[in-house]
Amino acid sequence: MEELKEKWDRLVAQLSDRFADGDEMDVPAIVFLVGVNELGQGYRRFKKDEKVDLMHIGLCQLLSRYGYYEFEGEDEEGWPHWKATEKLPQLSPGQQNILVKEALVLYFEERGDFIG
Repeated sequence: MEELKEKWDRLVAQLSDRFADGDEMDVPAIVFLVGVNELGQGYRRFKKDEKVDLMHIGLCQLLSRYGYYEFEGEDEEGWPHWKATEKLPQLSPGQQNILVKEALVLYFEERGDFIG
């Protein structure tokens, strides 16, 4: 658990420096960043409903490693779509936060974008 905290703190610092001018990014902001990355269209101004969709894309990508979602393909506009494959377990908000942080650290480690 301590190792995850240390890696998380380093990841937040690196991403905050790179994408938020040093302002500390929170979990939702980093999940959004994953969604933008997975969309693969670069950063632009997104409408409110697109931002919600990007959060969903980010979470699906992150939770797919645990078998909860499976990539179905892209629509005609290039937006990725996922389907739920397994029901998410009942987790407390703290447990959910830990699961997402762990998935985020692994996502950036695997991409080679994170100096852990």
